[in-house]
Amino acid sequence: MSHPALPGVTTAHRFPCTACGADRRFDAGHDRLICDHCGQTQTIAQPPPPGALSGGPSVLRELDFEAALAASLPAQAFEDLRVSHCPNCAAEVAFDAHIHAAECPFCATPVVTDTGPQRHIKPQGVLPFALDENTARRAMTDWLGRLWFAPNGLQDYARKGRSLSGIYLPYWTFDADTRTRYSGARGTVYFETRKVLRKGRAAHQQIAKLRWSPVSGRVARYFDDVLVRASRALPAPHSEGLKPWDLAALKPYRPDYLAGFRAEGYTVPLPDAYQAARARMAEVIEQDIKHDIGGDRQRIHDIDTAISDVTFKHILLPVWLAAYKYRGQSYRCVVNGQTGRVQGERPYSPWKIAFALLLGLIIAGISGYLYGLEQGAF
Repeated sequence: MSHPALPGVTTAHRFPCTACGADRRFDAGHDRLICDHCGQTQTIAQPPPPGALSGGPSVLRELDFEAALAASLPAQAFEDLRVSHCPNCAAEVAFDAHIHAAECPFCATPVVTDTGPQRHIKPQGVLPFALDENTARRAMTDWLGRLWFAPNGLQDYARKGRSLSGIYLPYWTFDADTRTRYSGARGTVYFETRKVLRKGRAAHQQIAKLRWSPVSGRVARYFDDVLVRASRALPAPHSEGLKPWDLAALKPYRPDYLAGFRAEGYTVPLPDAYQAARARMAEVIEQDIKHDIGGDRQRIHDIDTAISDVTFKHILLPVWLAAYKYRGQSYRCVVNGQTGRVQGERPYSPWKIAFALLLGLIIAGISGYLYGLEQGAF
């Protein structure tokens, strides 16, 4: 959900080193900023957010979903982003103010940055990078090494040590309280004994049968942090394949965690994301109903769910991304910046596939010839 720009809010942040003046960056795996020029570090202060228990875990602020739909969120919930829209993959990536041309980190397409700011809901939480670039590259190289029929150029890409892009992906999370009434039927398996003839002799056989009885009831569940991706720059299988994320490690949003990294702006509107979250909730509720019905089989005839206290957060999750072009086609490799889990696309080498087929035919021919010799066919 984007909004027209409003005055008084900006996302232009710099973190100059107090010793040499160079820009510092977030040091992956540590709650600190580091200067690559002189090595000076500064710990990121993390004050407890409003409502946090003293001495307890950090509590991320939730926003009211109905207030968002009514466009009545407070001004502090928004920020202005200067983003570049990629014409190829539709990603919207935030760039520093001094950058006016860049390559899309998702598909390697050259893009020219937009100059006008856009109003977005500010992130409430961020999952900081736990893996540095070298660790992510090793994970990617190991993954590439396990690929069959990949062109040599793909391995060369990794061997040349091309830099990976550290980027935060946008997600929505939803909390909700649900109460559901249902009606259905419980199936109970029972057995009847029948006399049958087996080889001319009478025998008894157990026949399984199913008895259905009507049922109705109520189930309730509180959903916490139902995760929905907030952009489509990555294919859904890639986004799903990066799971699981340890959302318990989320930090209250601070620009310090983005120092030296990029962040993608969300492109999936909040109402659309909520519908996706409701679909996931419905799947869980259906399983709750089946468990409540019990028995050996379950049928659900009607579901009536009341949902209340819906809140949401905009959060940022870390990935290392390598995008490259091979014979005019864009490919990418994505590494979960928290766990090192890898997902990606790759081209296939027709020569390697043809060679493998030829080798298979030769092996099959030799095996057939040897078998024929054993059988005396030759």
